[in-house]
Amino acid sequence: MTKYNELNTNANRDKKRVGRGISAGGGKTAGRGTKGQNSRTGKKLRPTFAGGQRELVKAVPKLKGFKSLRSPAQVVYADQLDVVKTAIIDNAKLYEAGLIQTPYHAVKIIARGEFACKATIKTQGMSRSVIAQLEKNGGKFESVATPLLPPSSKKKE
Repeated sequence: MTKYNELNTNANRDKKRVGRGISAGGGKTAGRGTKGQNSRTGKKLRPTFAGGQRELVKAVPKLKGFKSLRSPAQVVYADQLDVVKTAIIDNAKLYEAGLIQTPYHAVKIIARGEFACKATIKTQGMSRSVIAQLEKNGGKFESVATPLLPPSSKKKE
């Protein structure tokens, strides 16, 4: 038996020329069989073609509109602000108080109930009614950019 490393093969083999007469070995049907869709020359069918019946691509329902890739802001209710007992309330303070899941994501404060907070609030958004109530209490709102996630580079010692 011939070993794999002792095989005498030709790496540069010419392509078989079909359709050049019966005596050439690939004549008449040229390896395409007899008749039918796949034996014909010319443009091939599109990938979704299903043999004449309705294509699956056309049969399945399509979703209208679009899906936004923007993730919604984390919501903090105004009546929860009294839990945070600091002069300046930002994403980090809200995270420490357990009101949001991550400080590196947009936060919006919306109205619910009454609150007696007098702090300066630095978040990404706040509803107008909460801003009005905050200013009536003596506080102030500043819109700030979302804090960036710190790089997770590990220092070698």
